[in-house]
Amino acid sequence: MMIYDFPDSSSPINQGDIFFGIPRLEISLNNIIVADEDGERVVTWNDIASSNEPVSIIASVRPVIAIVATQNCDASRSRDITLCEISLFKDVELKCKETSSSKSWVNIITQHARINQKWFYLPPNEELGFSEKMAVDFMVTLRVPRADLEDMRNLRKGRLNSIADEHFRERISEFFRRYPYDEWYSLNQSEFDIYNREHPGTPPFPYQATDV
Repeated sequence: MMIYDFPDSSSPINQGDIFFGIPRLEISLNNIIVADEDGERVVTWNDIASSNEPVSIIASVRPVIAIVATQNCDASRSRDITLCEISLFKDVELKCKETSSSKSWVNIITQHARINQKWFYLPPNEELGFSEKMAVDFMVTLRVPRADLEDMRNLRKGRLNSIADEHFRERISEFFRRYPYDEWYSLNQSEFDIYNREHPGTPPFPYQATDV
């Protein structure tokens, strides 16, 4: 079972529940297809926002895997539930795209998990439906009506166990309260050059063009 539990279908929705088939809406704010009695037309979101009236649109939606981020007390009574998308680990953490050795995996899963607060690692589990290493992507959130999700608890394939859920709860807190900053801002030119070799494409600050 690794870090997962498999609750009964009647169990209330909890933080850490993993659902397969949550809808993710794909929409471009510059090209929105509005459908009304006059047919279909393409507008921008500015056109819709300026009218301040609800409209019907045609949009693309795809099913994704997601995990409940809403706390248990809110998940039992709030109108909506927030989930974070789950994707292949190699797509969330680019450092592991070419990773193959167990030693490298241990380094990424333990050390980088402390450094990078944007994801939460999920190990493979055939019973749950994870054939590969997966990760929660805190950058991608989804919102669905609570009552609807309760009616579709058949989409819930498992949940984090108590140990993993405590860690997950803390990681969510760390992500949303973190202070984002460019860690290379205090480097001089030579130090920045070294940093940039390890992190190609890092934009320098103006004062890093020359030593000061």
